[in-house]
Amino acid sequence: MSELVGAGQMKDKRAFKCAIAVVGIMSTLLIYGILQEKIMRVPYGVNKEYFRYSLFLVFCNRIMTSAVSAGVLLASKKSLDPVAPMYKYCAISISNILTTTCQYEALKYVSFPVQTLAKCAKMIPVMVWGTLIMQKKYNGNDYLFALFVTIGCAVFILYPASADITPYNTGRESTIWGISLMLGYLGFDGFTSTFQDKLFRGYDMEIHNQIFYTTVCSCLLSLSGLILQGHLLSAVDFMFQHQDCFYDVALLSTVATVSQFFISYTIRNFGALTFATIMTTRQLVSILLSCIWFAHPLSWEQMIGAGIVFGSIYTNSFMRSQTQKPQPTNSSINNV
Repeated sequence: MSELVGAGQMKDKRAFKCAIAVVGIMSTLLIYGILQEKIMRVPYGVNKEYFRYSLFLVFCNRIMTSAVSAGVLLASKKSLDPVAPMYKYCAISISNILTTTCQYEALKYVSFPVQTLAKCAKMIPVMVWGTLIMQKKYNGNDYLFALFVTIGCAVFILYPASADITPYNTGRESTIWGISLMLGYLGFDGFTSTFQDKLFRGYDMEIHNQIFYTTVCSCLLSLSGLILQGHLLSAVDFMFQHQDCFYDVALLSTVATVSQFFISYTIRNFGALTFATIMTTRQLVSILLSCIWFAHPLSWEQMIGAGIVFGSIYTNSFMRSQTQKPQPTNSSINNV
């Protein structure tokens, strides 16, 4: 009898932890998505000025994440020494900066719902990079579901509602440039997560060690880019002129950092499959919330495309859960 009571308590405790993980990931990343779109697509001030410095957002996010990860390592009395050669941290950092910059820039030309759904197609570049870098092999179902997701994303992107325009440009040129940026995002993001995985497998590396050195490299690279472009002072001046933009950027960096800890907690305790299901649900909720908050209309073709994407992802997750237990893995850095 006592064993049954103990098992029930453990089950309740695990369910409570899972609920914390779901609430943490969903809340932080939903706030992140709303702020991301607000900063890049909503004008500030009486003169209706747009914030155009996406690399500055990368810099702010990374400097906060690096500070927090360093604090975690020091608080847990773990070494701050690099485990892998610095050029390998830099490779992840460069790819991650390009990933995030493409993500922010794309919001100038495509709506957040389009961008969010397009992220679901990242399984294809991940499979390509996994084959090239890790020599992984995938079965027929993986390729089939990847194809369905890609078709759904293509339908969603190519058939936007006529009323959903961008603040920077309209027409076919805007759509092509936005899609090009999203393709860049998917390619760089696939490389980032795959090379991270290879680094974790090749070295006895603590996750915060990788986060710290990668984000430090990102801080230096993004700061250098801002100085070379002459955008650093302009971005700072913009936030001085528009105090609400400063608060938005500060909150964006905070939730981006906090989300990384919830992601790590979820993967370590419940495995990659549970995390993937939460992230898929988050993307669906993000699209619906963005449509309501920013008045993005959806065409009936887009609804069909979204149904194909999420139906494929959930079906694939269900089939995987029937055939294997989820294995813990390490999270990718700030791929939100």
